[in-house]
Amino acid sequence: MCNTLREEIQVKLQNGDYHCEKEMTLSIFSGKWKVVILWHLGVEGPHRFNDMQRLFKNISHKTLSNQLKELMEDGVISRKVYPESPPRVEYSMTELGYTLLPIIEMMYDWGKMRIEQLKNEGLIS
Repeated sequence: MCNTLREEIQVKLQNGDYHCEKEMTLSIFSGKWKVVILWHLGVEGPHRFNDMQRLFKNISHKTLSNQLKELMEDGVISRKVYPESPPRVEYSMTELGYTLLPIIEMMYDWGKMRIEQLKNEGLIS
């Protein structure tokens, strides 16, 4: 597995700032775009930066870049630069990242079920 982790999370772990393990897990994929980034990489496979930017129309270049950087620092995705001209860069899930995929897929299934319930109840169209 991977032994990399963002400094911010390391400090919280060392200081005992997490009340339970779930908080640490959430800190890995919390962020507006991280869960969907991980879902696309885990289900669809490697993506290039511009591909992801097209997938998430409302994400800024800086935000996507920061989210990818944090996911890399936490060891759940990797970045591969191919020695081509022009250079091609792809992001993909790591072995550690794939261990989060069942959780993310359950979140997707729950959200889909709940949206259908709300539609059936007439609360959303």
